[in-house]
Amino acid sequence: MEYGFDRFLRYDELNAWLDGVAATHPDLVSIDTYGSSHEGRDLRIVTVTDSSTGTHDTKPAMWIDASIHAVELTATVAACHLIQRLVEGFGSDDTVTRALRTRTFYVVPRVNPDGAEWVLADSPRFRRSSTRAWPWTDGHEWPGLHVEDVDGDGRILQMRIADPAGAWTPHPDDERLMIPLPAEGVAPGTPTYRLLDEGRIVDHDGFTVPTPSAVEGLDLNRNYPAGWSTSVPGAGDHPLSEPEIDALVRAMVARPNICGFNAYHTSGGVLLRPSSTRADAKLAPRDVWVWKQIGERGTSLTGYPSHSVYEDFTWDQSETMSGASDDWAYEHLGVFSWTTEFWDIVHAATGEKQSTHFWYTGPTDGQALAVLRWCDEHRPGGHVDWAPFDHPQLGAVEIGGWNGLITWTNPTGEHLREEVGPHADFAIHQALCSPRIEIAHVETTRIGGATWRVDVGVANTGWLPTDVTSLARKESLVSPITVELQSDDIEFLDGPARRQAGQLEGRVALRFAGGNDGTPDRALVSWTIRGGMGTGITVEARHPRAGRVTRTITLA
Repeated sequence: MEYGFDRFLRYDELNAWLDGVAATHPDLVSIDTYGSSHEGRDLRIVTVTDSSTGTHDTKPAMWIDASIHAVELTATVAACHLIQRLVEGFGSDDTVTRALRTRTFYVVPRVNPDGAEWVLADSPRFRRSSTRAWPWTDGHEWPGLHVEDVDGDGRILQMRIADPAGAWTPHPDDERLMIPLPAEGVAPGTPTYRLLDEGRIVDHDGFTVPTPSAVEGLDLNRNYPAGWSTSVPGAGDHPLSEPEIDALVRAMVARPNICGFNAYHTSGGVLLRPSSTRADAKLAPRDVWVWKQIGERGTSLTGYPSHSVYEDFTWDQSETMSGASDDWAYEHLGVFSWTTEFWDIVHAATGEKQSTHFWYTGPTDGQALAVLRWCDEHRPGGHVDWAPFDHPQLGAVEIGGWNGLITWTNPTGEHLREEVGPHADFAIHQALCSPRIEIAHVETTRIGGATWRVDVGVANTGWLPTDVTSLARKESLVSPITVELQSDDIEFLDGPARRQAGQLEGRVALRFAGGNDGTPDRALVSWTIRGGMGTGITVEARHPRAGRVTRTITLA
């Protein structure tokens, strides 16, 4: 099927497109199922690499996953666009070709298929993540507003109710737009309103409208083991309690060659990095420096600025949000991890970036007006004129306002395609930063008779060290390089066939060497063996992250 990356795909259509790509490019693409969702849908992972240069697990890898949050549909489009960029670029784009010959990409286009299906249904239901009832597993609805498409038009908008004590009033330059009342209030006779999400009211008492959490109150991006806490909203019953996250973590751990991580989300138009719970001063200094170097390249490729979640995006640093995937990837796996938040409609409308506290404070009045006018030109239906509605519990209300799914949360159409496009190259850049071992030197020396010394030099030709981060080295998270001689026709005289070669630095370390590089990126391993002239030996060097390589030598 043809796909222009300008619309959102439902589950069956997404799978049909993925299967078509794999069928068209069997030497590059394979698809596996790594688990099942709460509702029983397959959780699928796409592996992309040039199989002619080795299997996926013999190369350092980049991991991308998308759409853990139900309404963040742009993320899946970006993941699919990355897959398309890789298969189309192979053989025609030198950088893509080099990446696929030497690296592997693991892409999970939709971590949370159940939630996305609810959002994309003809009668949509918006939830943060999973469709499992939690924490009240019997599905009990507490009194108050429950968000849904109450007028049946296939959209979830806003409701406004005339209220002399309301906190919202029409913008003086465009009465369609609701803006907050100023602190000093407004002149008598000025219309004021109370705003609510579109939905129905359970057990309405005729006066109050509580806003309880949704029956399905989980946040799958708070269910990872890193810093998991019962105090974090939506965290689940225990770390990995949700099948989508348990399966994803197991899939990642089963792929120890993963050297980099990026989780695709919306919105904000930013590249976010750990930590969510600690200041940069509490992290390894070189790790922070490397993150900033990668972030600078990401900004140059995508236009998105990079930020520490804790330093720049945490409203109250005494109340941090833990249990997120990027923190887990760094703290438990020891890889440089990112969260890409696609789409900043304020920037699209004004050319200025949202505040880093936008998620808490929302837009300024001027920004909201600019977005409304941008929608009039570029996003018909992004803001809907207010229309009277006889609400089954509230009586006379108006429904209209922001269609948040296709304004604040996601772009659509050509803007969707344009937004995700540059991010494929950032993923490729991250992949090419990874370590990569090579057998760079082999020498056989005859000592006497049938006794030989075999020297094997291993080099890390990648930018990052073989264990990737300073944290991984400090915590011994990654096993060392091993080098082995393999032959049934030789005898080892000074120890075992397989030997350790430690961890090797990458080119990044030479930035700190002051121009006196040395060879921290190399290791030499030697054996004394007995074997006949002309005996063939296979040399194998392997590292969990930096790859596996072999070379055949002959005693001569």
